[in-house]
Amino acid sequence: MAPTTIDSGGVTLAVDDTGDGTPVILLHGLTATRRYVVMGSKALERSGHRVVAYDARGHGESAPAPLPDAYGYDVLADDLEAVLDELGIERAVFAGASMGAHTIARLAISRPDRVAAAVFITPAFEPGRDEGLAGWDRLAEGLRRDGIEGFVQAYDLTRIPETWHDTVVRVIRQRLEQHEHLDAVADALQAVPRSQPFGSLDDLGRIGCPSIVVASGDEADPGHPFGVGERWAAALGDAQLRTEDPGKSPLAWQGGQLSKVIADLAGSVRPAA
Repeated sequence: MAPTTIDSGGVTLAVDDTGDGTPVILLHGLTATRRYVVMGSKALERSGHRVVAYDARGHGESAPAPLPDAYGYDVLADDLEAVLDELGIERAVFAGASMGAHTIARLAISRPDRVAAAVFITPAFEPGRDEGLAGWDRLAEGLRRDGIEGFVQAYDLTRIPETWHDTVVRVIRQRLEQHEHLDAVADALQAVPRSQPFGSLDDLGRIGCPSIVVASGDEADPGHPFGVGERWAAALGDAQLRTEDPGKSPLAWQGGQLSKVIADLAGSVRPAA
């Protein structure tokens, strides 16, 4: 199917809906777009899945929220449910990175009937953990003031080894170039980290579906601590914990390998409507 748009409470969301079979819904992270979950891989479609990916409000080709602070997980979960409803999908397999993982958790806690299985990729939210709001605010201010280069200048590269600097900066520029509304991304940078998808890690125990947590090593991806992924997997109960092989780039960055993880989980549950 061709790209389409879906209305969610007056916000127009840009959506791709391709392939046939068990539906798999992909949700990207903060400052990313729908192309940055499985990194352009078509392995899910080739393995017999209907793949739905959309730009979150204010991101990519989707419209900005009506108010600068309307990017919390309550409305992000509402947007996700609006996509399901518009496409006639009652129950699906979900895979989301960071903000996308948190949004899936929000939906799975409140509407478990809609979630057949979930892959939580590099979750970063943990109740009570310092979210570094000042850092998010600096990124937002840099983006508003000087666009993409302002964001790059505000990004703290000292947290990662120098060997990764060029790769990280290149990916940042590539991701941000995909957005039609950079001011909306700046708004999201301030609103999303101030929102909580759930109140306690114990809430994750209410998610009864088969789950996988994909965690990255801290050297390459310190913004998504490996320890948070471990604690999510433990709180979820029977969730598998997956990561990259030693010396390799993060599994979350390997679209083909990540697609295989998602496809294997999708194949282990009963077909979703």
